[in-house]
Formats: sequence, C-alpha cells, structure tokens
Amino acid sequence: MKGIKKSLKEEHLYLDFSHQTEGFVFPLHTSVTLFLLSYCDSKIFKVYFVLKNRSPDSSPLRDVLLQDVEVQVISQQELPPIVQECCLPAVVEQPHSFCRAGLAVVLRHIIQKSHEADPSKKDILELLGFKKTCLKACAEVSQWTRLCELTIPLAIENFLRESSDQPLTIPAEIVQLERKLSEPVRVHNDDKLRRRKLKQQKAAGAGLPCAQGKAKSKVPQKESPKEPASVSKSLELEVAFSKLTVQQEPGSASREPSHIRKAKASDLPPLEHVFAEGLYFTLADIVLLPCIHHFLVIICKKFSEKLIQFPLLVSWYQRIQKVPRIQTAASKCGIQFLDLPELLTTSKEQCPNLSEVTCVEEQNDSLFIGGPRPTMTKLMEKGIEVMFSPHPSPTWTLDWNGLPAAVSPKEGKMSSERALRKQQQLNNLVYVVMNQAKPGDRIVDFCSGGGHVGIVLAHMLPSCQVTLIENKELSLIRAKKRSDELGLSNIWFIQANMEYFIGIFNIGVALHACGVATDMVIEHCIQVRASFVTCPCCYGFIQNTSKFNFPKSEQFKKTLSYKEHMILCRFADQTAAQLPPQRRLIGKQCMCLVDLDRARAAEERGYSVQVISMEPESCSPKNNMIVGVPV
Repeated sequence: MKGIKKSLKEEHLYLDFSHQTEGFVFPLHTSVTLFLLSYCDSKIFKVYFVLKNRSPDSSPLRDVLLQDVEVQVISQQELPPIVQECCLPAVVEQPHSFCRAGLAVVLRHIIQKSHEADPSKKDILELLGFKKTCLKACAEVSQWTRLCELTIPLAIENFLRESSDQPLTIPAEIVQLERKLSEPVRVHNDDKLRRRKLKQQKAAGAGLPCAQGKAKSKVPQKESPKEPASVSKSLELEVAFSKLTVQQEPGSASREPSHIRKAKASDLPPLEHVFAEGLYFTLADIVLLPCIHHFLVIICKKFSEKLIQFPLLVSWYQRIQKVPRIQTAASKCGIQFLDLPELLTTSKEQCPNLSEVTCVEEQNDSLFIGGPRPTMTKLMEKGIEVMFSPHPSPTWTLDWNGLPAAVSPKEGKMSSERALRKQQQLNNLVYVVMNQAKPGDRIVDFCSGGGHVGIVLAHMLPSCQVTLIENKELSLIRAKKRSDELGLSNIWFIQANMEYFIGIFNIGVALHACGVATDMVIEHCIQVRASFVTCPCCYGFIQNTSKFNFPKSEQFKKTLSYKEHMILCRFADQTAAQLPPQRRLIGKQCMCLVDLDRARAAEERGYSVQVISMEPESCSPKNNMIVGVPV
C-alpha cells in the first residue's frame, strides 16, 4: 500500500477559505471538498487554505478542519501562477504545469486518485455512477450539474447570510431539488426492476399503496444496520443498499409470472428516489449533503414550520446518514446530523426537466416545416445575406515534414486521411494566430482536446505562453505527454469547465468548439478584450442557456424569432460530404448566417469580425472561422 502511494505524483489541493461557522468551513465548495476527502479517507493531497486577506490569527485555524489532515494557510499572492488563472477549488500536479479546477472536476479527481492509491476501495469509484459520468457534463449544458455544482451551494450561502432577516424566502433551488426527488427514476435495466416492483406489489396485496411513496408506507420491520428504520424495505431500498454493501444488485429469486412479464411498460409502477440521482449513492449526494445540512439547521432553528414543505428532502437526508462511512466522515468534519421527524408526502408536483440533455431534443418537429428557405428569405429582405470575408492566405501551410513528429496530429490515433484534414484545419487557424501574436502574448486554446492547436502554437511561438483548457481528462493527459516529448516549457494544461478559467490573455482560439461552447469562447475573449479565432461545430446543439439567448445580435433579433434561428442551426449541420450537393450548399449558407449573427453581436461590443471559409473547404464539413479583433 505504501509503495503505491509513493509512486503517485505529489499533488497540492487549494481551497478557498472565508470563515467558519459552527464547525463548517465556507465557502460551501470548500466544505464539500473536505467532506469528500474525509469520506474517501484520502491523505494523498497537500491541502492549502487560501485567504484573500491573511491575518495573524488565521493560522492554524483550530477545530475547523478534518481532524487527521494537515492544512497550510497561504494568501492568494502565494498561489502558483497557473492556479491564479482559475477559480478554486484547484489541484496542481508537481511541477506546476497541469491544473484541475472547479468543484466537479476536482471532486472527480479526488475520487480517482483515492481509488488509484488503494484499489481495494471499489465503493469510492462507484461514486462516479454507472458509466462514470456523475457531474461530468459542464454546468452550461447540464441543468443537473449546474444545480449541484453552482446554484444550490450559492443559493444556500445567500440563504445563510440572510437567515436573520424576516420574512425569509426559501431558495427556489431547494424547491427545485424537492421536485427533482419526486420524479420517477430511470436507471439501467429499469424495466426489469419495475417488473420486480409490480410483482412485489401484487404479492403484498392490492390494498398496500407501495407505489404511492415510501414515506406513507409504514410496515414495521427489524432495523438493518445499513438501512433507515423509519422506511419500509421497498425494492428501491433493497437495490440501493445491496449495492453499497456487496457491490451488486440483488438477483431475482425466480422467473417472473406470465402476467408480470407481459405487463405493458405503461402499467409498470415507477421507481422512486432513494438518493439524489435515483437508486444509487453517487458524488451528487456527497456534494448536496453539507449544503442541505446547513439549510436544514437554519430551518429547524428558526423556521421549523417550513420543514413540512420538504418531505422528500428530509427522507433523503435521513437515508444518507445510513450509508457506510457517512457518519464517520461527518464527525471528522464537525457535522452533527439533525434528528428530524418523518414527514408525509402530501403531493407530487411535476418538476422541470433536469435530465442530462446536452442538445435541444425537446424542440418541436413543427419547427422544420418548410425548411430554412422562408427564414433565409426573411433575412434577405432585411439586407442580411450569406457573405464570407476573403481568406487572408488560402495556400499557406506549415512545413509539416520539417516539424518534430510530436507536433503533427499524425502522431495521434487517427487515420492518415483524417490526420491530413486536421493539418489543413490547423494551417488556417495557426496562420491567423501567428499573424496576430506578439512576443510575450498569452494564448489560450479553449476546448483543446488532445492539444492539436495549442501544441503547434507553443512550438511555433516560443516567446508566447500557451494555455490549453479542456474538461476531458484523458485528452489533456495525451496533450501533456506530447508536450513533454517536445520539451515545451511555455505551455500550461488546465482541466476545467470553461467558466472556471479567469486568466487574462491576448488571443483565444478554439477548433470545433461544440454548440454554445463557441459562444462561451467568444464571450471569454470579449470580457478581457482579447482577439479570437474560432471554428464552430455542432450547430444543432445551440440553444438558449443561462448565459446566452439566440439570436445574439440586435440586427438578427429584429428579424428572427428564437425558433426561426433554431431552424438555421439545425440545417447548418447538414454539410456532410455524403449529402447531395444542393443540401450541402443550403447547410453551408445556414452555417454562415448563424456565424454572421455571432459576428454582428461581437461587432456591437467593439470588435471587428470576419467570417471566413477555411481552405480547402474539404478539410472539414464545419469549415467556418470567426475571427475577431478588438477595435
């Protein structure tokens, strides 16, 4: 065991610290991170508290932290330069060139490293869910990640600050979570589980309301050491807690009767929540527990009459205390669980869709009636037509044969034909960036993937600092390996969702940033008055988000509705080589119009912007570049 730990790279974990209240550390992102460290019994990170204004009495912060984790206190000025580019929490490998930032990314990394240090802790890895995707999708495209990672912690921090005021407003995010817990659960093989539940209900007799809510079903039974005594042993509890104890679901004792097997799916009872994401205990529960505990403490102390509004949240809070090692972890972090009454579920409100949908699947098919031509005609009548700026150097190319092998995308796991197209794409972006860059400039490769753009730029512009930002860990690790082979010293790697990067830079570049990621890149650049060179992708994933509404420019807003803009986005994706030429032409025109809207929006904020078609156009079905320079 000790040998395994010694083989791991030393990593430093940096956490915000503002103040302590009743054993809890604020901000809540820090409390959550400390709780996970305690739950994983992880001692493989050097932990630093970062204070904005370091005072003589801020150290050693007695009785604040985990009892068995040594924590050092530093100021923001003492942070490694790469961490100063990011929102905390953040983890940095030694030497300081690879950083992971943001709550979800850091928590997932703690889980992976804890399991790597002790592979016998398989239950820790289970926190990442069935496909290891729990809280992996970024908050901009996943409402569930946004709720857990951002809005609930922030809302409860605001609630705690305002709890002395009257009248008190319950955070809308807490109401949203209560509704979320009332939704039917969808899991792998849920049809099979729902048939088992139907069989269980039939056996119990028609008079037992098993499907109407666990909180109402009060059948006395012997308390299991791992299950809440206040809840009857439903199928959901059996499945959930068996996974926690033996790492597998209980099997069916026998084949289902014919009337159960033949029952229509619409007649099967829904599965109900045991934990936040459904049946299984995941990282989402770890994130929510300190937050919800804070909320319930205030409610019970000052507004106990409001507790009845959250029966499902209370039931979840009671169940989570019975998960193995939760009580121990809570005790180390100073959390003293509340003894709450069992509440009856009085209603089942329908909640908004919080599923992990990253594209706009809910759009009505009627949006496509008539195709894009009426929308394009409407724009033409207002003087908005498809128009590309001339390419600045259509035949320019890097000397790929003269470059080190690790610079070329051919070194990756792609076919020679695809590698050639990737080289052609890079020729376009690199030419524009190299003609804008000055010695000492800071260049950010957003959504960098395996580093094809960033590594070429770092090699070609040794006097510039290049930062790669990517939320997919394996892609960034591959990029780091290629960089190490080249011996590059002017390159940083940050695994983070884009909103956690707060650095100042001169040029932002993004090759095939998907959907609204292109708009996020442009917005980042505009915020710091940096130039941008972007190549959009996945127009069909464009949708209104918490940060953007479409159309974006005033010129397009006066002409098109959101639905009409979505028509252009859908047809902009129809540019694949195997499609008929006429359809590809229409797709290219729609692509141009969507990007013209983006360009006009940037121009309204003080930029000179061009929409350019890459050369050769065959290098990619998504071959537009949007190039913006502040004026």
